[in-house]
Amino acid sequence: MTDDRLIVALDVPHAHAGLELAQTIGDAAGFYKIGLGMLCGGGLALANELKQEHGKRIFLDMKLFDIGATVEAAVRGLAQFDLDFLTVHGDPHVVRAAKQGAAGSDMKILAVTILTSLDRADLDAALIQPGDLPDLVSTRAGRAFDAGADGVIASPQEAAMIRALPEASGRLIVTPGVRPAGAALGDQKRVATPAQAIADGADHIVVGRPIWQSEAPRTAAEAILSEISH
Repeated sequence: MTDDRLIVALDVPHAHAGLELAQTIGDAAGFYKIGLGMLCGGGLALANELKQEHGKRIFLDMKLFDIGATVEAAVRGLAQFDLDFLTVHGDPHVVRAAKQGAAGSDMKILAVTILTSLDRADLDAALIQPGDLPDLVSTRAGRAFDAGADGVIASPQEAAMIRALPEASGRLIVTPGVRPAGAALGDQKRVATPAQAIADGADHIVVGRPIWQSEAPRTAAEAILSEISH
């Protein structure tokens, strides 16, 4: 039985490379994330192929943000692909519209709280209200849950705080910014190890570069699975 707590980010240039990577990893992973970077390189086609022909679960990481009617229409269009997770920004009007668009499907709407590549200085530059970053993440998560989000995207450093929210009962926490011990941080600023993220309340961890940049991606995935299983 594949451990779907690990979601492998297929952050490679195009669908052909993504399919090759998934085939290399084989049955060591059963859940894959496809993001904006691959959208114009056949990302939707790859999502459909992995789901329908290979039995994989798919997390489409689009981080949608627009007026409600546009978000609702976009999500309704994506829902026809029978995918598992879709991200939108955590603003309540966006979450509500996305849930309307996903109605009648099994696709879970995950709200982005604050990107794991951002810190307080970045929020200041974007004119985001003052306050400690974890507190802002917690507040945004609570509001997203109130708006109907099935789960949230948050850094592993905020997972425990979000899991403690009354509104988080029965909801998903998915954490990018996960790095095995000794791995390069890349552009992530709020990180934790896979085991720590799960211990702090994450339902799924998203790992990209430490797997796809590895000389042995399957082995790298298996090592992460071993870590979170113990």
